Parts: sequence; C-alpha cells; structure tokens
Amino acid sequence: MYANVRDDLQKTLDEIKEAGLFKPERVISTPQSASVSVPSGDVLNFCANNYLGLADHPEVIAAAKDALDRWGYGMASVRFICGTQDVHKELEGRLSAFLGQEDTILYSSCFDANGGVFETLLDAQDAVISDALNHASIIDGIRLSKAARFRYANRDMADLEAKLKEASGARRRLIVTDGVFSMDGYIAPLQEICDLADRYDAMVMVDDSHAVGFTGPGGAGTPALHGVSDRVDIITGTLGKALGGASGGYVAARAEIVALLRQRSRPYLFSNSLAPVIAAASLKVLDLLESAGDLREKLAANTTLFRTRMTEAGFEILPGEHPIAPVMIGDAAEAARMAELLLERGVYVIGFSYPVVPMGAARIRVQLSAAHSTEDIEKTVAAFVDARASMKS
Repeated sequence: MYANVRDDLQKTLDEIKEAGLFKPERVISTPQSASVSVPSGDVLNFCANNYLGLADHPEVIAAAKDALDRWGYGMASVRFICGTQDVHKELEGRLSAFLGQEDTILYSSCFDANGGVFETLLDAQDAVISDALNHASIIDGIRLSKAARFRYANRDMADLEAKLKEASGARRRLIVTDGVFSMDGYIAPLQEICDLADRYDAMVMVDDSHAVGFTGPGGAGTPALHGVSDRVDIITGTLGKALGGASGGYVAARAEIVALLRQRSRPYLFSNSLAPVIAAASLKVLDLLESAGDLREKLAANTTLFRTRMTEAGFEILPGEHPIAPVMIGDAAEAARMAELLLERGVYVIGFSYPVVPMGAARIRVQLSAAHSTEDIEKTVAAFVDARASMKS
C-alpha cells in the first residue's frame, strides 16, 4: 500500500520544489543571537523573533540553570494530575498582573492555547468573527468548534460590523484578531474593534504573540498600546518570542474563562505541563522587562533605521512601525533566490511564499532585534542592494 502513497507524496514534494515553495531548514550551531553560525559560516540573524535579544541573556540562562537544580527537568504529567508546581502558579500570576487580566493559564505553546479556546467557550449556538489574516493556530482552533464562522477583511471595520450584524442571532459572539499580523507587521485597530464589540454585545480575543514584551506601555502589548486592556476579554500569547524565545503559551482572560479552560480545554488537559525550567526563566524575563525601557527604545530605533535605509534604497516595505519589516518581492522563486544570495553575503533571512502568504505576495520578512547594532543594519541594507544587483545581472 505505501508504495503507491510514497509515489503520490513524492510527486507533491516535487511540485512544491518546482513552484519554488520548498522550505529548507538550515541548522545553526550556536545559541540564538543577533549573529549565528550556519554551515556556510557566521551570519547576521534577521529572521528570529528574538525582539529584545533575551534568548541568550546571561540572567535568563542563569535562571534556567538554577531551575534545573530546584525543579528538575520535566513534569512527566499534565497539570491536574501531578504536573503543577509553585513556579507554574507564580508565572500565571505574574502574567495576569503584567497583562492586566484577572487570571492566566499556561499551555505548551500559543498554538495549543488558540487550539483550546474556541471549542471550550463556543458551540453551535454561537458565532466567531475572525480577521482574514489571523494566524493559522486561530484558524485551526476555530475549525475545532461548532460555532458559526464569519471572516472579515483585514482590519476592515465596516466589514467587521457587517459580519457582526449577520451574527446577531447567535447566543455568544466572539471577535478574534491578531494584535500584530505576523506576515505584515500591521497592528490591529483594537479601539475600534472594542467599540464595535460594545455596540453588538460581543467578546474580544487578541493573539498578541508578536507584541507582548516590547509594544505598548511597559511592553504589555497591543491592548495596553490602545488603552483597552480592560475591554479585551481574552489575550493569548507566547513565551517563545520576545519573552525569552523558548516555548510555551498562555491564555490571560476573565477569571471564569480561565476556570472553564482548566476544566475543559483539551490541549491543556491532555498535554504535559510546561517544563519548569521554562516557567522559571520566564519569570526572570518578566523581571527584566521592568527595566527594559532601553531595549525597547533600541528596538524602535533599529526598526526605524532599517525601514528608512531600505526605502531610500528603493525597496518596497509594507508601511508601519513594527520590527517585522516585510521586503516585498512578489515571485516566490525570486524571494527564495534573494534569501540565498543574502546568506552568501552574511545575512540570514527567509523568503516567505504561499501558503504562508498569499500567492504572488512573496517577501523577505526581516525581523529586527534590540540585539542588532547600527553596523549590523547598515551591512544588511548593503547586502540587499548587492543581492538585487546580482539578480538583475
């Protein structure tokens, strides 16, 4: 039987390669940092979500080492059996206070967090209204529920209002959006979303994975940026980006929502607890965030510098102020070729193409970090210019 399946799978893989959509995995041989080593040598790293440069911060590493001695390596259990330690409860409390929410529940990843929300809170009597560019984990989570599904055009408040009117007969209505859209760097208009939610008696959920730690007052994310933390009912996020870069996710929400998730959310009930070493290191990250204003300022300055220099050099970058800076290429094969040429010039970036982004909208998604120097950014812009000239010759 598998012989036939193997041929079909290989045909699909060949088609992916021929279309220029194949995604190779490069192995790095150093810790995650502003520069890393790959088989071709040392390169500047402009594709990690290491926004504040904390992935290799010595205090975070020290906290992780101490946690191994105190808490052990892993829990070998789910939370409700024997998988809860003081460090898990402390982290949940700290995240709640940091994000301005009543309670928080930890997950193995934000993908799991988004996968565990919708079917727990919504059924066939309810409706979920989702931004068209929401993360894949939100899309998959919604599919697990029996709720009616509505999709509104990205950040289009007129379309959102129209969908809310269509869903007016539902028992519960939940609007869900990314706080920052990961392929574009666009920030959701949460003030307007919350206003519509109030008008149409809907709840609001925000996946703030690409904002928490460096966006808004104190790095508390897009709800804090827009002054609506008390109007957002559910915030999901990750510990795997600005907050240390390891793994783990969370739902910070109204107390009753979190309480029900602890009883009914399948990814929580049937997955091992977050490793205590990650929980402890994440607590250290939250400590560091209290005095990380200089890192946030550096990240903002790096973002402005890169966006300005690249625009001056004639590249098309989607507008915005977020450290996700998409350099638009269009053709998938050209984006992949550009990434290869940049790697040869000492800059590690990735070309994104369909199905991660729409067909014909391939791009190099550059990720700025507070760990990058001005020299790093200038070198990267020069590498883009040189790679473009090589492609034209």
